[in-house]
Amino acid sequence: MKVTAATFTNLSPEWILLGVVTLLMLIVAFSKDKKQYLAVTVAAIALGFSAMCAFYHMNETNQVMFMGQYLITPLTSFLKFLTCLLMLAGLLYGRDFITSRNMQPGEYAILILFSTLGMLALISSNSLIVFYVALELLSLPLYAMVAMERNSGRASEAAMKYFVMGALASGFILYGISMLYGATGSLNLNEIAQQLQTTAVSHRVIFIFGAVFVVAGLAFKLGVAPFHMWAPDVYHGAPNPVAAIIASGPKVAAFAFFLRFLLDGHNGLVHQWHDLLIVMSVLSIVLGNVIAVVQTNVKRMLAYSSIAHMGFVFLALLADNPIGYRAAMFYVVTYVVMSMGAFALLTLVSKAGAEAETLNDLKGLNERNPWLALMMLLLMFSMAGVPPTVGFFAKLGVLNALVHANMTTLAVVAVLFAVVGAYYYLRVIRTMYFESASNHKPICLNWDERALISINGLMVLYLGIFPAGLMSLCQQFVG
Repeated sequence: MKVTAATFTNLSPEWILLGVVTLLMLIVAFSKDKKQYLAVTVAAIALGFSAMCAFYHMNETNQVMFMGQYLITPLTSFLKFLTCLLMLAGLLYGRDFITSRNMQPGEYAILILFSTLGMLALISSNSLIVFYVALELLSLPLYAMVAMERNSGRASEAAMKYFVMGALASGFILYGISMLYGATGSLNLNEIAQQLQTTAVSHRVIFIFGAVFVVAGLAFKLGVAPFHMWAPDVYHGAPNPVAAIIASGPKVAAFAFFLRFLLDGHNGLVHQWHDLLIVMSVLSIVLGNVIAVVQTNVKRMLAYSSIAHMGFVFLALLADNPIGYRAAMFYVVTYVVMSMGAFALLTLVSKAGAEAETLNDLKGLNERNPWLALMMLLLMFSMAGVPPTVGFFAKLGVLNALVHANMTTLAVVAVLFAVVGAYYYLRVIRTMYFESASNHKPICLNWDERALISINGLMVLYLGIFPAGLMSLCQQFVG
């Protein structure tokens, strides 16, 4: 393999993060608290530069590197750009939160950079071995971040559950990879696809079993039913900014590989994985929305909500046409923006020594900070699919894809349970605006926190009023 200057240029987002995180580990290990706080600023700059580099590569042609194991395409560059921005937001939202609870901001920054590096590698992976290594690099820092609040028994319990379920998912993936390698003698997705095309239908059983195990592991990362058991407890136990990160960046990376694995690597098994996706999508929408209705803890409600939203993404993939693939990508992009904003708002409302996580904690939020209440209103409207927010167009795109694919029954099911989901989103709005606050102390924000949450909240309104730009990007990237 010949390594050229272009190779390093194409991998500039990864190189920046790798270099900075190596430097930060040395600095944090031998520095005092003030320099550890400075590490957050350095990490934020690194994520910003990585996002800029990924944005620069969005208009370049496809690049295949490392003997076909790593891909750089306009789609991967866009998803890397989005991932870096999400992780940058998670880092900045959690800066004061982490410090107020006597956790180490330097460790927080380092773990975020390592996890982001794994996400970027997962987005570009075109080999099952690169995929597995990237997935572990993504996951291991998240396990540690969930347990960062060392005095919290709930956080430790959530981290242990997350780790055990993650290990189980890794076992599924490794077993599936071993079956695919045994059947094809290759770990490259393109070579596996070629082998699949030349294999008789009657001899595809091992392909199907291998694909099912890998998909099960990916479904765990996306939090799709019936592989969702970890999500409510982990979202509940994790510190608020960590929950925001888990609900956003990893889903973008897992979705990117999921799309490549099923559509590029195993398109010949479309009829087999079609039935699997139907089960997972319907279960996710039904269980997620129904169980979320009875939740009084907002973090657990958002966890079940995320399960339902991922069910909508899978419904779009079921259409098995360009309209469905575009709708799935549009839905993922808009969902992670909404999810980051919702958890970030809980982070900003939280005060030292207490978590803002229940409906009671949001009572009278309009009295304490009207701007925060307005941002939460926009985010809840968008998650519920109320126009003119972007969530309406995301759901409409999925329904349109299902109707074009003659899956009207699934479209009806999606609409019915979207109505069920609207109830618990509107309940949050009622609590903020029509119930009196038990604590009337105003919530004061720094200028950067106000700017971040404003961008996050207003983005869902802007993309709802002007969705054409994002839709055209999705059309350009996935056909």
